Amino acid sequence: MSTQPPPTAAPTDLSADALIRSFMTIILSEIGDKTFFIAAILSMRHPRLVVFLGAFASLVLMSMLSASLGHILPTLLPKKWTQIMAGVLFLGFGSKMVMEAREMGGKGREKVEEEMREAEEEIDGDEFEAGGNIPLERLEEGEAVPSSPSARKQKNWGIAEGTRNFCSLILGPVFVQSFVLTFLGEWGDRSQIATIALGAADNVYLVTLGTIIGHTCCTSLAVVGGRYVSSKISVKHVTLGGAALFLIFGVIYLYDALATSAEELLIPISPAGES
Repeated sequence: MSTQPPPTAAPTDLSADALIRSFMTIILSEIGDKTFFIAAILSMRHPRLVVFLGAFASLVLMSMLSASLGHILPTLLPKKWTQIMAGVLFLGFGSKMVMEAREMGGKGREKVEEEMREAEEEIDGDEFEAGGNIPLERLEEGEAVPSSPSARKQKNWGIAEGTRNFCSLILGPVFVQSFVLTFLGEWGDRSQIATIALGAADNVYLVTLGTIIGHTCCTSLAVVGGRYVSSKISVKHVTLGGAALFLIFGVIYLYDALATSAEELLIPISPAGES
């Protein structure tokens, strides 16, 4: 009578690795990003708590949607291929961030000014379209504000406009503005695509939790003192740090995919004498 070892428990993917990866990805992707400056500029014009709650709600929704979208991929493709896709994606992002850092001069002040200028333009344009108010800075400089196509269509009161006004009555216009601008700024961003890749390769719940914690830290920093922080940190060094992290994650995911392939190629051999 042959004795067989007791079956081992199936490995679980509820490890801290997914939580740490998603948290670090958000931290190094969002600091100095356009959504970071949107929260910082709004907090200088409106109550900080309301701005934070609007941006936080938007980023929580975005994190859940992105991680869930990534979670669907393994049901369509083998996990090995989702890991390979995640690895290639992170390697591509890491290489792109290295090139971006090399193009930055000094500490990346030009990049900070560009992101801040884009954020201010989006906020001014949103306030002008929503309330019809011309930004004070442009009036002081004697600049005319041309009517945008969306502003000319404002009288049409489409579904999106009506929904926003209804939510503004309930939640307040500042909350809705912070929510909408953050959501639109984050949609299709590098951090969203990275979250989808993480959700496809790791535990979706830990990825969601890690991204939410990361967004909470970044948004809190932006609301409390985003402009001051951006003037003290080196965006170039942050970009290089993010590039190194993305490259490491890419190698890890490709290694995991190769290890999974090697395990699938192993043929179990039954001991002699067993039927």
